[in-house]
Amino acid sequence: MRYLAKIDGEGVVTKIFVAAPDIAEPEAHYGAVETWRDGGPRKNMAGIGFTYDLARDAFIPPKPYPSWLLDESTCRWIPPVPRPSDGQEYLWDEVNTNWRVDDAS
Repeated sequence: MRYLAKIDGEGVVTKIFVAAPDIAEPEAHYGAVETWRDGGPRKNMAGIGFTYDLARDAFIPPKPYPSWLLDESTCRWIPPVPRPSDGQEYLWDEVNTNWRVDDAS
């Protein structure tokens, strides 16, 4: 199956669909950008609300928090402080730009 992402004028993904198998060049036929389940050469599988960055030729998910930074190698957002790996559940605290223990867990 070939998956395609329809992109609006701002570069935002508005629709994901499967190309008809008999279409030789689905990107040109549908006016969409191909995406792969494993991310393929475009780093991440497209999702509605993702941005297609033409310069990077990659799909970038929505930024979860203003302080997070884009990892250029993966085109995924990373926190400015690494998540602790001590086995506890953590939530991101944007006000303090740090992780806090999830009291609900």
